[in-house]
Amino acid sequence: MAVEKSDVEIFKPRNDKREYRRIVLPNSLEVLLISDPDTDKAAASMDVSVGYFCDPDGLEGLAHFLEHMLFYASEKYPVEDSYSKYITEHGGSTNAFTSSEHTNFYFDINADCFEEALDRFAQFFVRPLMSPDATLREIKAVDSENQKNLLSDAWRMSQLQKHLCSKDHPYHRFSTGNWETLEVKPKSKGLDTRLELIKFYEESYSANLMHLVVYGREGLNDIQKLVERKFCDIRNTGRDCSHFLGQPCSLEHLQILVKAVPIKEGHTLRITWPITPSIRYYKEGPCRYLGHLIGHEGEGSLFYILKQLGWAISLGAGEGDWSLEFSFFSVSIVLTDAGHEHIEDIVGLLFRYILLLQNSGVMKWIFDELAAICETGFHYRDKIRPSHYVVDIASNMQIFPPKDWLVASSLPSKFVPNTIQKILDELNPTNVRIFWESKKFEGSMDSVEPWYGTPYSIEKVTASTIQQWIENAPDKNLHLPKPNIFIPTDLSLKHVQEKVKFPYLLRKSSFSRLWYKPDTMFFTPKAYIRIDFNCPQSNYSPEAEILTAIFTRLLMDYLNEYAYDAQVAGLYYAIRHTDTGFQVIVVGYNHKMSILLETIIGKIKQFEVKPDRFAVIKETATKDYENFKFQQPYKQALYYCSLLLEDHTWPWSDELEVLPHLEADDLAEFLPRLLSKIFVESYIAGNVEPHEAELMVQHIEDTLFKAPHPISKALFPSQHLTNRIVKLEKGLKYYYPIEGLNQKNENSALVQYIQVHQDDIKLNVKLQLFALIAKQPAFHQLRSVEQLGYITVLMQRNDSGVWGLLFLIQSTVQDPAKLDTRVDAFLQMFESKLHEMTDEEYKGNVNALIGMKLEKHKNLWEESAFYLREIADGTLRFDRRELEVAALRDLKKEELMDFFNNHVKVDVPHRKTLSVHVYGSLHSAEYKRVMQEADPHQVCQINDVFSFRRSRPLYGSFKGGLGQMKL
Repeated sequence: MAVEKSDVEIFKPRNDKREYRRIVLPNSLEVLLISDPDTDKAAASMDVSVGYFCDPDGLEGLAHFLEHMLFYASEKYPVEDSYSKYITEHGGSTNAFTSSEHTNFYFDINADCFEEALDRFAQFFVRPLMSPDATLREIKAVDSENQKNLLSDAWRMSQLQKHLCSKDHPYHRFSTGNWETLEVKPKSKGLDTRLELIKFYEESYSANLMHLVVYGREGLNDIQKLVERKFCDIRNTGRDCSHFLGQPCSLEHLQILVKAVPIKEGHTLRITWPITPSIRYYKEGPCRYLGHLIGHEGEGSLFYILKQLGWAISLGAGEGDWSLEFSFFSVSIVLTDAGHEHIEDIVGLLFRYILLLQNSGVMKWIFDELAAICETGFHYRDKIRPSHYVVDIASNMQIFPPKDWLVASSLPSKFVPNTIQKILDELNPTNVRIFWESKKFEGSMDSVEPWYGTPYSIEKVTASTIQQWIENAPDKNLHLPKPNIFIPTDLSLKHVQEKVKFPYLLRKSSFSRLWYKPDTMFFTPKAYIRIDFNCPQSNYSPEAEILTAIFTRLLMDYLNEYAYDAQVAGLYYAIRHTDTGFQVIVVGYNHKMSILLETIIGKIKQFEVKPDRFAVIKETATKDYENFKFQQPYKQALYYCSLLLEDHTWPWSDELEVLPHLEADDLAEFLPRLLSKIFVESYIAGNVEPHEAELMVQHIEDTLFKAPHPISKALFPSQHLTNRIVKLEKGLKYYYPIEGLNQKNENSALVQYIQVHQDDIKLNVKLQLFALIAKQPAFHQLRSVEQLGYITVLMQRNDSGVWGLLFLIQSTVQDPAKLDTRVDAFLQMFESKLHEMTDEEYKGNVNALIGMKLEKHKNLWEESAFYLREIADGTLRFDRRELEVAALRDLKKEELMDFFNNHVKVDVPHRKTLSVHVYGSLHSAEYKRVMQEADPHQVCQINDVFSFRRSRPLYGSFKGGLGQMKL
């Protein structure tokens, strides 16, 4: 049977120069080939139409467990974890995920190593080797993955919504699996999990249920030959695709109000309706239309009214969980404390807005506006990482006809009012499910969700009750949005006179500095602007830090109604608090960008503190600080590491302590001081001409510094702020033990940080090469073999130009001190592997790292992020990659060994180490013991962060004043 070639034309964006071809192999595997001669990375994704809905009864999580097991080894490549090792050592990455009806496996790799990687990948589906030894270890890994999710509100609330559905529908199931479902229960029934796994694989995985996307540098014919050779041996058992008919909700699961207790502080209201899946009408976009209107934030919208009333912090609307058979439309509202007291009014207002949509009829001009925005977005979409791209398309292939594999449902083009009306009619009081989360319900719930332990209670809410809520809701002027003035109409490309490769200093004054980089790579009508306002008054105390942060949040809040349309039209903005002040970022289509930027600058100048909005933002900020303690322990460990290393940062606990005492008057008094002395550093890149960039910065200067009554003055050189990093002492191993902030979390965490050097090209590449070589072996040993925890990472760390290595482990199995010894044991074991590395292996790793460094930026945002890091750190090595590639080409294997022996090897005199030990509740006894024992020899326990910081010297900063001085 020959390979079937498809003549169907796959619809692609106008600016997409890649070539596409659909083929079907003799085993019925459907494949999309993508040829991109410009790519540095090759990638592949296999989407299998088997997900956790297919789990056998009593073996919850088996599909997810199979996803884990296929990574281990195959008959052709029997060495455990050799696939992941090959991918990592050749500049790539790999992962997989299991959803309700799909399991997706994917990888990317340096393009010149694609063939062998693809062969290893194909063997997952040809002859996997599910060894008995790996089975038990990987069940523990699945359990560890589940452990990290147990205190996550997102996982808990998702499972609660599934739990309150029909037990006969697979949507009701627990998807992840754990030790109980994959080991204890099967054993009690006399089942061997491995045999069940093999049976499940053989019965479920069939080539006709798979869709493959292969993305390479070669021509389509060559890629096709590669695919035919590698994937033709996948068995086709002719298995039918599973269909799970009907909605998961029966009548008893509708017209309910569910109260639930979250882990974090705050109140959330989720109103959901089971609806007809809009995927059946994807060209008509009914949920896109309704989500656009119900989730709108402009004047007259539901959110606008709720915000005016002081009841809501955010609102989102749209289709959520869906399949071809069922779907849910959801409105999710994060509430203020006042909003929590007005649930009936809020639900009433929501239904009143839905009634407005019913009475207004489906508007063609709104649909046309949305269609125009979507069309522009599709044709000018940015290139993304090949691995992400292939995953998106492989997922689409299961659902859409081939011509729409790239566009999917992102381009509504048929205006069919009846289709939109059909979904709108389903958003009614008889069909509703209301989920209301708040810590205030603690102690008053009468039920517990079995998998995550979420306390909840249910009460019935009839349609007549909701009708009363509608009638009693505040009488506010809800109305449809006005036409969107921010839709770009000029998408022409500016003429670039100079083909500059790097950003350059276009303009400089005592008030500002402008870095400029025209688009010479991507040729899209988009731009990237970042304006950093450096304000010495912004961080001199915890109070100043918080007031600056509240000011930026209020600015966003004041702009929201006006600028929401800009975001809908593809022009995004953010205003953020930074270490040295605050920044304004505007990215997207350049046509109307200057209008938005000028409006933001005008708001800064005319800023007035509105006490009612200050109160809401303060409340939100307080909850954010209070919720810090519910972060995953590994994130807490990373936070403490930064707190110990960064010279001038305030701890979250100090900021939380002063926050309750700050009022609107404090901000009103602080703001003139904050803005009184400023230096403005700008970066403008993309489809913007030099004179336009200069005019933008000139406008900022004219508004803030040169008006008749200027609010700002230039900084003195002595006032420029800079980040300084603590220099650890050679030969000492510092460690900081601390209890996890949430003692309900059993997980402990370790960060072991090995500080190496301040930015130096030769040392950089030695560090990076070592990290590349050691990354996968560390993961395999510490996570797969020793089973210390699901989160196990070796990575590089760069703090303001100070480089180091960082090991990160989160675990319930071992306390942090023991994890620390396991990291040291790994390094001692790895030393011999490093010595045994052949010249060929060494050259392969060097070439892999060179390939990663030569990888071109895929879009304007990626390019801008790279250059902005150089500007922020003050290193200004815009040609860093070229310099590091040259250094790599000259690097000898002996030099790498010397680097290891001098900086990384355990107990060498030059090694500088800081370990952060976060103790979870399972290891509280070990924490008490550590705090009572004396310091071991040559290990320095840190008892006070700030005494430690004050006692250590600092690295000099690369960031100077107006001239770029090195201090």
